[in-house]
Amino acid sequence: MTNRFLRRKVLVLALLVTSIWTTTAYSQQKNALFTPAQETSQSRTESERRVATAPFIRTELFFGTKKPDGVVSDEEFNWFLDAVVTPEFPDGLTLLTGTGQFRGSDGIIIQEKSFLLILLYPLETKKESSEKIERIRRAYKRYFQQESVLRVDDARPAQISF
Repeated sequence: MTNRFLRRKVLVLALLVTSIWTTTAYSQQKNALFTPAQETSQSRTESERRVATAPFIRTELFFGTKKPDGVVSDEEFNWFLDAVVTPEFPDGLTLLTGTGQFRGSDGIIIQEKSFLLILLYPLETKKESSEKIERIRRAYKRYFQQESVLRVDDARPAQISF
């Protein structure tokens, strides 16, 4: 009886030691892979990388489509976009289509299909980009007999991330 009692005690003690040792070993192994500080640091680094920003300038150009001999077709505008705009801003742009309205130099209110081109470019390229934008405006007026191309510049640099 004493042997059985002693065996049980040893067995319970062995199970207790094994379970404590296993839990401790597992915990140390898990911590060896990633400590909470490392996990937080990695998350913060990833997060900072995702939200790292750079100052960019935003310019919007409004292109009307009525011309003396008709309208600028979608095909003509796409040609202009490919031949004139994209070589100046190959990194990207946004084009929206809408209906515009303005008063012409003759006092008549004109409603027409319009294209809105949104350009974002790095602050450090502001001068060169402005010159490119002016070339685009001049070309559109010349190619499509336009009185003007409205330009809107946001003077405040926007913080952009990709």
